[in-house]
Amino acid sequence: MNSGWKYVRNQLAFVILIAILCLIFLAVGLMFGYSFIGEGKDPLSVLSWDKWQSLIDKFTGK
Repeated sequence: MNSGWKYVRNQLAFVILIAILCLIFLAVGLMFGYSFIGEGKDPLSVLSWDKWQSLIDKFTGK
């Protein structure tokens, strides 16, 4: 019965690893797109909450 839990633990660790890698690649892609393709100066500013709040406000009309 121990081998069943070991398999589940390994699969769960793999899913968590993939999720973390996806978040990292998303952040890097946002920074690249904002700073090089877009008109942003500071690549880390796209990850700030103020930037996202202003984008949400533009799309919702607030």
